[in-house]
Amino acid sequence: MAFHCLLLAGVIFCAFLASSFADFPKFEHPVKDDGSLTILVVGDWGRKGCYNQSQVAIQMGRIGEKLNIDFVISTGDNFYDNGLKGINDPAFEESFTNIYTARSLQKQWYSVLGNHDYRGDAVAQLSPVLRDIDQRWLCRRSFLLDAETAEFFFVDTTPFVDSYFTELEHKYDWRDVLPRNTYISSILKDLETSLRESTATWKIVVGHHAIRSIGHHGDTQELLKKMLPILKTHNVDFYMNGHDHCLEHISSLDSPIQYLTSGAGSKAWRGDIKGDKNDAVKFYYDGQGFMSIEITQTNAEIVFYDVFGESLHRLKVSKDLYSSI
Repeated sequence: MAFHCLLLAGVIFCAFLASSFADFPKFEHPVKDDGSLTILVVGDWGRKGCYNQSQVAIQMGRIGEKLNIDFVISTGDNFYDNGLKGINDPAFEESFTNIYTARSLQKQWYSVLGNHDYRGDAVAQLSPVLRDIDQRWLCRRSFLLDAETAEFFFVDTTPFVDSYFTELEHKYDWRDVLPRNTYISSILKDLETSLRESTATWKIVVGHHAIRSIGHHGDTQELLKKMLPILKTHNVDFYMNGHDHCLEHISSLDSPIQYLTSGAGSKAWRGDIKGDKNDAVKFYYDGQGFMSIEITQTNAEIVFYDVFGESLHRLKVSKDLYSSI
């Protein structure tokens, strides 16, 4: 198995050249001179500017400039309704390049696939051809991002969901995923190994589907059963996702994990709440918006913003103290 490293736009690309069941590809992103890191997180966005996607993008640009962000994370469902048709689909530029035009957003974007992306040509979103069109774009199924102070573990969660393999309404692009059980086992093994070997101060896992949510889709039972025990064992700090078109913060009652949903990049579902709020739910907003994270060696601060760029909820975390405002 060959190991390959390449420096592009300030990002070190280190990837194993092997089958889709190989170890997580690894990428490295530098932090600021003071060791801090600032990112924006948005999900469920690609609608050619409609459903307030453009308005969210404008506010992302404003907040991104204010915070001097280092990169952007997309939690999936990058292109609606049915992903991309291929590497030449104009929807890539219509929903990404032509929408996120602010100077502050001309940074690296790290993306995972969502279930809507799998309804189209999922492999197209992984293609280096898209990087030729817009060098900000980087999408993989699962991968590791080493940002010194923090490590981000991106996980392809769509193949975990049983219903996608039985429903008749939609077709999914399962190339390089089958046999499914082997694929999922490989992800879990590599995730566990990567988390165990990590020496980062902050461990952050990113997936499209929620582990915990009171939104439209609710908890993802397959992730609760198969992935959550690994996150708890290895003291993951944050699990970030999209899928539910809302902004949400839920605190684990039996571990340090904070569940953060940022899936409000365009179309939102007003009033679509599953179950009652309880002590674990710290914040829920059923409108459009996005999230920021500022990380230092000792502290992390998460802020949720609405479509007008107004701060809705703030979470401050240290290694010794968890507090929510």
